[in-house]
Amino acid sequence: MTTTLSGKTALVTGSTSGIGLGIALSLAKAGANLILNGFGDASAVVAEVAQHGIKVGHHPADVSDPAQIADMLAYAEREFGGVDILVNNAGIQHVAAVEDFPVERWDSIIAINLSSVFHATRLSLPGMRAKGWGRIVNIASVHGQVGSVGKAAYVAAKHGVIGLTKVVGLETATSNVTCNAICPGWVLTPLVQKQIDDRIATGVDPQQAQHDLLAEKQPSLDFVTPPQLGELVLFLCSEAGSQVRGAAWNIDGGWLAQ
Repeated sequence: MTTTLSGKTALVTGSTSGIGLGIALSLAKAGANLILNGFGDASAVVAEVAQHGIKVGHHPADVSDPAQIADMLAYAEREFGGVDILVNNAGIQHVAAVEDFPVERWDSIIAINLSSVFHATRLSLPGMRAKGWGRIVNIASVHGQVGSVGKAAYVAAKHGVIGLTKVVGLETATSNVTCNAICPGWVLTPLVQKQIDDRIATGVDPQQAQHDLLAEKQPSLDFVTPPQLGELVLFLCSEAGSQVRGAAWNIDGGWLAQ
């Protein structure tokens, strides 16, 4: 399947590394202009994405702040003529038992992993409706459908993302705007690598540490990759995906089949 997105503009939050960058690169290869988002000096990442011959911008919005999200969407309108494809990807994690969970960590995870999805969506929808086309893809998680100990805020936020996805999918059902969620299992991001490194620190062989992490949850014993997630985003942006609405699409090596 070849998806051509020439003339479209995609905004991917949290896209200067990891999953977000992988998705941004897939969209760029399909011809979409890109607005990247993330902290720090993004010049190298902008140059990498721009190699695909499309227009690339970067906005450093802290997506825990609704005002900065609004500024990012204003930038998109001013410099790119608006957003056609919104990928809500930014996310953080903290692991602690509920009774020990720091309140400020709970608040920041809910703000970044859930509230930012609401704010970016509400600000993008009017322009998509006006253009008569749009795609909203929320990067949720298998933890949007099942729980894991120690991850109260993350699990709550990702369950909320799937619920929000369903509502937006219904509210846009008679339009050419779709809203869906993708639910990855283990992806080898810095967050996951840290969990592997913690096992290695106890004296476990690196390959064994990776195997043991995967074996606990992911029957394929292999990681989902950012390019695979990018290809799924492309499908949801294609005509073939136009009747996928309000869905939570598992890409998890069999995690939720158990």
